[in-house]
Amino acid sequence: MYVIGTAGHVDHGKSTLVKALTGIDPDRLAEEQRREMTIDLGFAWMELPSGRSVSLVDVPGHERFIKNMLAGVGGLDAALLVIAADEAVMPQTNEHLAILDLLGVTHGVVALTKADLVDADWLALVRDEVAARLAGTSLAGAPMVAVSARTGQGLAELRAALDAVLDVTPARSGAAGAPRLPIDRSFTIGGFGTVVTGTLLDGPLAVGQEVEILPGGLRARIRGLQTHKQRGESALPGTRVAVNLSGIHHSQLGRGDVLSLPGAHAPTTMIDLRLRVLSDAPQPIRQNDGLDLFVGAAEVRCRVTLLDAEELAPGHTGWAQLRLERPTVAARGDRCILRVASPSLTVAGGAVIDPHPSRHRRFRAEVIAALETLARGAPDELLLQSLGDGPPRERADLLREVGMPEAVADAALAGLIGAGRVLVLGGESAAHLVAAAGWAKLEERLLPPLRAFHRRYPLREGMPREELRQRLRLTPRALAAFLDEAARRGLIGLSDTAACAAGHTADPDPAARRELDAALAAMSRAPYGPPAPEIDPELLAWALDRRLLVRVAADVFFLPATYDELLAWVRATIAAEGSVSVGQLRDRFGSSRKYALTFLEHLDERKITRRQGEGRVLA
Repeated sequence: MYVIGTAGHVDHGKSTLVKALTGIDPDRLAEEQRREMTIDLGFAWMELPSGRSVSLVDVPGHERFIKNMLAGVGGLDAALLVIAADEAVMPQTNEHLAILDLLGVTHGVVALTKADLVDADWLALVRDEVAARLAGTSLAGAPMVAVSARTGQGLAELRAALDAVLDVTPARSGAAGAPRLPIDRSFTIGGFGTVVTGTLLDGPLAVGQEVEILPGGLRARIRGLQTHKQRGESALPGTRVAVNLSGIHHSQLGRGDVLSLPGAHAPTTMIDLRLRVLSDAPQPIRQNDGLDLFVGAAEVRCRVTLLDAEELAPGHTGWAQLRLERPTVAARGDRCILRVASPSLTVAGGAVIDPHPSRHRRFRAEVIAALETLARGAPDELLLQSLGDGPPRERADLLREVGMPEAVADAALAGLIGAGRVLVLGGESAAHLVAAAGWAKLEERLLPPLRAFHRRYPLREGMPREELRQRLRLTPRALAAFLDEAARRGLIGLSDTAACAAGHTADPDPAARRELDAALAAMSRAPYGPPAPEIDPELLAWALDRRLLVRVAADVFFLPATYDELLAWVRATIAAEGSVSVGQLRDRFGSSRKYALTFLEHLDERKITRRQGEGRVLA
């Protein structure tokens, strides 16, 4: 569902065109029909050739009713800019176009009304003038259709043009966020009670829900919902909605109030925004200027605090904080308009960056840096986007990449960690951060290579950490943080040098165990000149890991008890006699020179002994 708003100078035929398109007279007030001029907001709807249903908000064009116009343009998806072909661009055309530009309405169609009153040459001149005026605005390049509500000329083409524009206009999500309905009308209907209307934003409403009306904090319940006079059990964002409320009188409500779910939103008396001053504003905006703020359907007086400039000249932008005279509801991303009260004129506008800021001091670099970050997107979204599904990142590196002030990042990360969307690895002292998607990807890549390693080397304790690091393509610090967390979760077993899948036990099967026992028995029969164990290399490595054997050279092994006995004798002999020789060791244990020499060279390598002349002394 889309909402299209009319815009244009008074008496250029907006309401007449809406009636010709929809069959509905949007001028609901008797005074409007008598004066043939829209004073307040009017509403209609129609079905386009594609079958798409759209709501139309008809706004007043007269300069005295611009404030009423602003109450209806906060939730527009597209604009229908109406310009009479016999008059072309007029003062309120310019102001309405400036308002649409400040509100960021980038999709629209220009209807050149009263085309039956001019000839082709004049119409061509008007087209050129309008195209030149649209250049540099959010509606630059918008299609133009010449129409006549009186004769019906161009109405079919206009419907088709609106369809084409909406084809490329993003639809609103049907389920994102809490519903928010800026109220632009409140009245009562006999037998039903209080009814409020507005354009529904952010989330759905349903019959039976308890709602809160802000800023007053009043509670009510939804008795009924209507869109285009069709009753329904629910309403989706992007639709014009009439809400029948129970438990509240319409006199308690007014234009600018906001209907939402209890606790979903809070009123504010300050907002931060990037302020843009119109190039044709009559004078600069200065510090502490008093202006009228229009946001949603609300109008509230405010004072301007300029955060990075002494004044904002026409055509310039800057950071500002608005201090509101009374509480108002606003949300991040809401577009707003600022006007001077006298002479009544639109001078600036912008998008809300922070609807609940603390009070800022001017010309503070950290304040501007935080606002610049917020302007690029919500901090949590920026952090998640940077993390993606990639590997763990050190916190300092992440903040440096996104250019986010530490205070802003800490608050956003706390929310993400609390919601389980970001994980902290490695403890606070060496914190690595990884998004939940990145963790899932790593976990998926971790276990298959470990299990494949176990199948290939069933007797090894696990895959060496360095080999695993290369497979996962992580830095050593990131690997350590990741493996520690995986072990804490019970996914893997971990040693100083290797990792294994949870539950892995490196035990030989019975046949291999018998082979090993036979080799050990043969060595025990000749302990000081043992035969090299002729067993499978993996089985040999397993036995060495468990110190069932001690290797002293490539082909020389001893049983652990024998090794310890030889080592103790060497130490004692050196302590008693000052040194020990190969011959002494050979003769004492009845081994060959090969075994005695190999053992002493092994002790030299271990820095237990060192050669001195023909003997060894303690190193």
